[in-house]
Amino acid sequence: MSQNTRPPFHLPFICLVILGAMPILSNSRPQGSDALGFSFVLSVWQTIFALPLFYAQLRQGKKGILDPSLPAAVKKRACYISVITGIMFGLATWCYVLSLNQAGTANAAIAIQSYPLFAVILEMVMLKQKKSVKEILAVSGLVAALYYLGTEGTWQLHGLSVWILVALCVPVLWSIAHVLIREELQTCPITPAQVTFFRVLLSTLFLGGLLLIIEPGRMADLFSPALAPYAMGMGLFYYLELVIWFYAIRQISVSVASAITTPWPGVTMVLSYFVLKEAIHSYQIRAFAAVIFFIYVLLVMESRKPLNYHKMDSCPATPPRLKN
Repeated sequence: MSQNTRPPFHLPFICLVILGAMPILSNSRPQGSDALGFSFVLSVWQTIFALPLFYAQLRQGKKGILDPSLPAAVKKRACYISVITGIMFGLATWCYVLSLNQAGTANAAIAIQSYPLFAVILEMVMLKQKKSVKEILAVSGLVAALYYLGTEGTWQLHGLSVWILVALCVPVLWSIAHVLIREELQTCPITPAQVTFFRVLLSTLFLGGLLLIIEPGRMADLFSPALAPYAMGMGLFYYLELVIWFYAIRQISVSVASAITTPWPGVTMVLSYFVLKEAIHSYQIRAFAAVIFFIYVLLVMESRKPLNYHKMDSCPATPPRLKN
C-alpha cells in the first residue's frame, strides 16, 4: 500500500453493518419457513455467489488444490478437512438461523459474538498455547456475561435458556472449523476462494441431505417466490461480508478490523427494535456491554503479543458470521 493511500477503514464498517443486518433479514422471512429449510436455501445461494470467483481463478491458472501435480496424500487430507468443516459450517448455519428464531434476535446475536471466547479456549486445549492471568480473567468475564444473558438477568440456573446454548453452538463450531482450516491453508496450496467455495458447497449438500431425511416433502416449497428474496439476500450478504473482510485485512491489521466489527450485535439490537418491533431489555444492554468490553480486552492483549506469536493473521478474531 502506498504511503499516500489511506487505509480502507470504511471496509470493516461495511462488514459491521452487514453483520448487524443479517439477523434482521433472517427473522423477517415469511412465517412457516423453518430454520433447516431456510438454512439450506441460503446455503444454495452462497454457493451460487461463490462460484464466479472460484471459476475465474481456475481460468487464470490458479489451480490450488486442483493442481494435478499435487501428491495424492495432500489432496486426500484436504478432502477430509473440507468435508468435516463443511458439515460443521452447515450445522453452524442451522444453529444460527434456529437460535435467532427461538432465543430472540438480540439475545442470539450477543451470544454468537462470543466467538473469541471459544477461540481462546481451543487455542489452550488444541494448540497448547499458554494464556496470561489477564486473558483467563477476561475469558471468565465473558462466561459470566453469557450466563447472565442466558438466564435473562436472573442468574438462576433453572432459568437458563436452551436456545442460548444453541446460539453458543455457532461460535463453538466456527472455532473448531477455523483451527482445521488454518492448518489446511498452511500445509497445502488451497486458495481462500477454493476454501470458501468447497465449504459452502459441502454445507449445502449436508443440509440438503438432512432436509431430505427430516422433511422430504418440503424441498419444493423452499424455492417459493415469497421466500427466495430473503434466502438470496442472506446468501449475498454473507458472501459480500466475507469478500470485503478479506480485502480489509490485506491493508488493515486483523486486530483493528476486528475491533471495528465487534459491536455488530448493537446494530442488530437497534434494527430489531425498529424493524421487527422487538423490545430491548435492560439485561440485554448490560450483557452486551460486558461482552463487548471483555472482547476488546482480549483484542488489546492479542495485539500486544510479538508478531511471530500469531500463526495466521488472515483469520479474523470476529468472524461472520455464518462464517461459512
